[in-house]
Amino acid sequence: MIELLQVRYFVILAEELNFSRAALRLNISQPPLSRHIQQLEQQLDVRLFDRTSRRVTLTPAGHAFLVEARRLLAQTDAAVTATRRAARVVSGKLTVGFVGAATYEVLPQLVSMARTELPGVELELIQLETAEQDEALRAGRIDLGLSRPLDASPMIHSLRIAHEPMMLAIPQGHPLASRRRPPAETLQGEPFIMFAPAARYLHDMLAGLLHKAGIAPRVVLQMTHSQAILSLVSTGIGLAIVPTCARNASFDNIVFRPLPRPLACHADMFASWSRENANPVLRRVREMLRPC
Repeated sequence: MIELLQVRYFVILAEELNFSRAALRLNISQPPLSRHIQQLEQQLDVRLFDRTSRRVTLTPAGHAFLVEARRLLAQTDAAVTATRRAARVVSGKLTVGFVGAATYEVLPQLVSMARTELPGVELELIQLETAEQDEALRAGRIDLGLSRPLDASPMIHSLRIAHEPMMLAIPQGHPLASRRRPPAETLQGEPFIMFAPAARYLHDMLAGLLHKAGIAPRVVLQMTHSQAILSLVSTGIGLAIVPTCARNASFDNIVFRPLPRPLACHADMFASWSRENANPVLRRVREMLRPC
């Protein structure tokens, strides 16, 4: 019976056409390689290689066998991969809390990865504000939170998974829309739709930067969510500063521009979980997360 090891040795020798190089790739000495090739030829009752003192070449039978040997090895590797993947299959449920901003990029990416890597897992998605996620994680009502930074706690572990620049959102017909990067002073007195205090992280960050830069925009409205803010920008009643991912909300009549240097900043998104959560699905999902 032909052994898989013999087939692998044959393919390597067929690629190298040199016993020394083939043995080196296989990390064995030449005599065992020669012996396995001879045994394979005996079992097939054909000569696979023509050997001289100067060169090694494939016979017509060797060329034919090489095609099938490669196909056999590929099928074997695929079977091993499928078997190992099946052994790692995790089933169960993961409850994920998310803020609205996560729906633009972070949440779809997580759902896509989970469906691919963990097809046996049921995902329950619950929209919660950052402060609500903090409480839900502590109480065990959610396994994973996708939010802006949480208050520091020894019970909660957080991993930053997004770090994106903030951008200036301008109604398409506004004079500043034609500027590639409007200078900071041009924002003085402009009508702005700002993040409300309920969106504490972005509200505090932007209010602090504007104050430090000596810019006093005319706040016409305050909203909690980027999409709501952009819907108002699209009506032309004011400008706004929003995370880059908010562009995916697809408002055609809004122009996005980089912030001038005194206001340049980034918004962070974190994945958080309780250190006491023993859900095996959570452990697998955590392995899929990439720090940023």
